[in-house]
Amino acid sequence: MANSLETLRAELQERFADIPFKADIAYNELTLEVSAANVFNVCQALRNRFYFSQLMDLCGVDYSQYGQADWETKQATSTGFSRGVSKGVPKKDIDSPRLAVVYHFLSIKHNQRLRVRAFAEGEPPRIDSVVSLWSSANWYEREAFDLFGILFEGHPDLRRILTDYGFIGHPFRKDFPLSGNVEMRYDPEKKRVVIENKKYLTVSSEPLMTESL
Repeated sequence: MANSLETLRAELQERFADIPFKADIAYNELTLEVSAANVFNVCQALRNRFYFSQLMDLCGVDYSQYGQADWETKQATSTGFSRGVSKGVPKKDIDSPRLAVVYHFLSIKHNQRLRVRAFAEGEPPRIDSVVSLWSSANWYEREAFDLFGILFEGHPDLRRILTDYGFIGHPFRKDFPLSGNVEMRYDPEKKRVVIENKKYLTVSSEPLMTESL
């Protein structure tokens, strides 16, 4: 396995020698990191030249709190949350934009797997869509847009896929409140579902709620 990954890494380094990228092997897996500007061309070459015919997964990652978790341990135990923790772990800075897109590819011809990571740049963060290369990317990219707010340039129908109409924010971002920004409930008087903005809730026994327009 190691020799196969080393061979693939050497081939990738030769093919993409004209663009900045990193190729690392860890835990018997090869990860290729490229810029958002080059991600489409790299993915196209991976499909056409290196026979990564299947996109197995695509997801977003938020690195805004990377390395800040108090749960960093050398080895997890079987006792769940009772495991030991290291308080005050110093932050590990990552010299890249906050949000990244991670792709997992499979080459059936060569029986190889490859991970590609690209950081989405700008505000809002943007990256090229790969739907034209792998149709399976359609819903994956919609999911990453919905949960992380990453815009995929060239996507044929980029809209939310998991959250409801009127949802505010992107729930997988690290700064998204655990309780959300709005609350949905069925109003027996109006006989329909209403959306209420949580910032107007009070701690009184009869909380003041405002119905969204």
